[in-house]
Amino acid sequence: MNIEKLSIPGLLLVTPNKHGDQRGFFSETFRADVFTAAAGPVQFVQDNHVLSTQRGVVRGLHFQTPPHAQGKLVRCTRGAILDVGVDIRVGSPTYGQHVAVELSADNWRQLWVPPGFAHGYVTLEDNCEVIYKVTDYYAPDCDRGIAWDDPALAIDWRIPASEVILSDKDKKQPRLQDAAAAFHFVIGES
Repeated sequence: MNIEKLSIPGLLLVTPNKHGDQRGFFSETFRADVFTAAAGPVQFVQDNHVLSTQRGVVRGLHFQTPPHAQGKLVRCTRGAILDVGVDIRVGSPTYGQHVAVELSADNWRQLWVPPGFAHGYVTLEDNCEVIYKVTDYYAPDCDRGIAWDDPALAIDWRIPASEVILSDKDKKQPRLQDAAAAFHFVIGES
């Protein structure tokens, strides 16, 4: 398993090894010892599996506030997505900045999005399946989001806005500047 630090500290790109032959392949998609050596202490409590049937589905940008903040380890097992993590920790040197990584069934990469980041993705193909691990259970009272198209974030989703498919919830999310602060950066934190 290869783990790379990305341009915003805390976000990690994880690429599991795939061993294949004429029968197919084998891959360890998660190992707690290797992952926690890179990410710090993390305990996953739930796996989520999402199917999006159309290209252009945007899910996000979502996060949960404390005391139920979630870290997410995201992978795409069918199709391809552009996965995005946005630093929403007030006072962070990278506040409002984002990392966007293509995750696909072909490249087998995963993105670690720790608490303190908003997360979202867009499907780049029809019939995408995304599986992700989370570090806390869904808590409706802590469920928040920010606008996927906030101009201050300047995210290139690779899909024209006219082709984006959104939930009613995601059509109403506030811009980052209008959202209540949920996380604060602590010096020495990554």
